[in-house]
Amino acid sequence: MILAGDIGGTKTTLAYFRIEAGQLKTTVESTFSSREHGSLREIARKFVSTNSLRIEHACFGVAGPVKEGRSETTNLPWVVDSKVLSVELGIETAWLINDLEATAYGIKALEPKDFTILNNGASDAKGNAAVIAAGTGLGEAGFYWDGENHHPFACEGGHADFAPRNELEMELLRHLLERYSHVSYERVLSGPGLFNIYSFLRDKGSFGKEPRWLTEKISRGDDPSSAVSEAALEGACELCVKALDTFVSIYGAEAGNLALKTLATGGVYVGGGIAPKIIKKLTDGTFINAFFDKGRLENLMKSMPVSVILNEKTPLLGSARYAALRSGRSDVR
Repeated sequence: MILAGDIGGTKTTLAYFRIEAGQLKTTVESTFSSREHGSLREIARKFVSTNSLRIEHACFGVAGPVKEGRSETTNLPWVVDSKVLSVELGIETAWLINDLEATAYGIKALEPKDFTILNNGASDAKGNAAVIAAGTGLGEAGFYWDGENHHPFACEGGHADFAPRNELEMELLRHLLERYSHVSYERVLSGPGLFNIYSFLRDKGSFGKEPRWLTEKISRGDDPSSAVSEAALEGACELCVKALDTFVSIYGAEAGNLALKTLATGGVYVGGGIAPKIIKKLTDGTFINAFFDKGRLENLMKSMPVSVILNEKTPLLGSARYAALRSGRSDVR
């Protein structure tokens, strides 16, 4: 039995998996509010005590940089240590990997229905690949192609410097520099990032005023980013429409940046919790046009397949698949 985890800044999901005919099958799964717990160890203890199944292997995908099996999470006040977890679980080894690396491992376990295609790309597309995912933060990872197989690797590209492309985005950068000493892509491409964009446009005053019903909705404690995206998708607020349009355009541009840096001729995947919720906007051309817009390399960009991952369990599946592969189960899909 494999214990797998997807540890994010907002929620943590743990699940037991078994392998049947090379496929991962969920036995038990539970989701916890990350911020209501002091550590992953605390959550794991609660999950294991509730579901007394024998653990053979374990792997956890965590939102943050992982070095030598240890991570100080970026959007949580946690330190996650694989050695501590292995002792807690009573197993020899518990693996800890970056959540986007886990997503990369999980892609191979998905089916065609788990994707929405934004660009078909070349019919013979192959080579390196990449994945980008906006959620509580912004994650990025790559897949090295050795000629026969892909090998996922983690990176922290979401914390690279935000690079504005036009006058409006330059103003956005100046606005954010008044609040943050370092403005990364995560400051604009994440749940909080969308609200940062909205707040900038609201304060700028060129795209309409914030409607009273939205002010009241946000003041009630509703998630402000969700409120903005929902209003935008419904066409209920011009200001929200502009904020989401700006967000998606920057998202496409940064996905293109990642594709260039990894030479992702084998494909680019858009994951994370936000993408499925705004799929209507992601498929209207705004994202992919920004992705293509790389000057002399536009034709190269058009040759790269681009897909949105719709299955929210991809990082969880990837953690389980990583554990299976590391334990010698090369047959697992």
